[in-house]
Amino acid sequence: MPERRPNVIVVLTDQQRWDTTGVHGNPLDLTPHYDRMARRGTHVTQAVTPQPVCAPARAALQTGRYPTAAGVYRNSLALPPDRRTLAHCFGDAGYVTGYLGKWHLASAEPVPAGERGGYQHWLAANILEFTSDAYRTVLYDEDGQPVLLPGYRSDALFDAAIRFAADHHAEPFFLFLSLMEPHHQNEVDTYPAPEGYAERYQGRWMPPDLATLSAHGGTAHRHMSGYLGQIRRVDEGLGRLFDALRSMDLRSNTIVAFTSDHGNHFRTRNDEYKRSCHDGSLRVPLALCGPGFDGGRVIDRPVSTLDLPPTLLDAAGIEVPGDMDGRSFLPLVTRPDAPWPDEVYCQVSESEVGRVIRTGRWKYYVTAPGADAWADAGAERYVETALYDLANDPYELDNLIGLASHRDVADDLRQRLLRRAAEAGEPIAAVEPAAPAVRPQRRVDPAVRALPLTGVRFGHQPRVRSRD
Repeated sequence: MPERRPNVIVVLTDQQRWDTTGVHGNPLDLTPHYDRMARRGTHVTQAVTPQPVCAPARAALQTGRYPTAAGVYRNSLALPPDRRTLAHCFGDAGYVTGYLGKWHLASAEPVPAGERGGYQHWLAANILEFTSDAYRTVLYDEDGQPVLLPGYRSDALFDAAIRFAADHHAEPFFLFLSLMEPHHQNEVDTYPAPEGYAERYQGRWMPPDLATLSAHGGTAHRHMSGYLGQIRRVDEGLGRLFDALRSMDLRSNTIVAFTSDHGNHFRTRNDEYKRSCHDGSLRVPLALCGPGFDGGRVIDRPVSTLDLPPTLLDAAGIEVPGDMDGRSFLPLVTRPDAPWPDEVYCQVSESEVGRVIRTGRWKYYVTAPGADAWADAGAERYVETALYDLANDPYELDNLIGLASHRDVADDLRQRLLRRAAEAGEPIAAVEPAAPAVRPQRRVDPAVRALPLTGVRFGHQPRVRSRD
């Protein structure tokens, strides 16, 4: 009898920064279950979304294609019905497929049957932030009827995921669980954590970029405690999911992947919470465990979440469709030196039409000054807008674009960006160099200026002469 293929569960949070996790150095012990998963499984330390906007990022996660190729380059666009998704691939391979939570890829609410991405079982809302609040979770079933789930919103969705696993434990299943947290509640602009959770984190940890930039605006100081409280409760739900899988004897044969659609810069980079080139928008948590991923592996190279769909198919022994832009990073799990691109490519929309190249050290960003950020999927002309040295400025506070000292770096990254744009199927475009810039001189207080080395013998203490 052939060995049963592994079950696959994707847990997707909404708007979660990478540095909210303990394995990325967060000091608040917010994510002990995720951290354990990352340490025992495979941790992708530099995971980057292909688009820092909800619908485009989700289209990429469903199809393995760049948002422009998937047909969803901004919000309020439905995923075209001819686009093949993970649900089609797993379903054709004999899996039972299910979707729970936020969809954000349809034209209407409830989501019409033909716009559900091929999922067989359905309990979801197109825009969950508009059909629910923290303690009133309303989804729609396969007949389009509203269903009220009891409990705090992320708890309710984890409960539904556990029920799905229990109902289908005897057959291979693929489940996509899409949470709302830690996204803000739109109509009141708050981050509603469960009762008592926000209070735990009031006035505590703040990432350096937010701590610095919030002095000039943004909402981080007002919202951070609720945001972190939401993440803590999500992690508790993840722990309950692992407990349930273990109790049903499914843990050893279930791949679990945990990531987010994009990050959150709390309106410090623009007047929204994301939609920028910065890691606060682009960088997300990503860890996997289960067959093929256990063993404490670390992938410390830039990886796009666009690569997650082909990786999951590869791990399940299913052929990866040739039209997927992403590629399986499964070889990196066992061979850190396996061939892999040195950069990831990202698209930005709605705030501006932009394109990003991110390597392990550099971030290079171009924008289209004449483009309509809502109507235009791309542009024929871009201008260099930002260059960050992530090794020395990991929170991107010092823009180096236009500096003569970094011209060669920018030229190399421009060529990489144009090559990756062509691979993504985008029309050939021109990128104009930034206007020359001068690095601001940093003033040094004379009182702390280093003493001259005159008269000092290296390796020995300088002799001090008495005035007597």
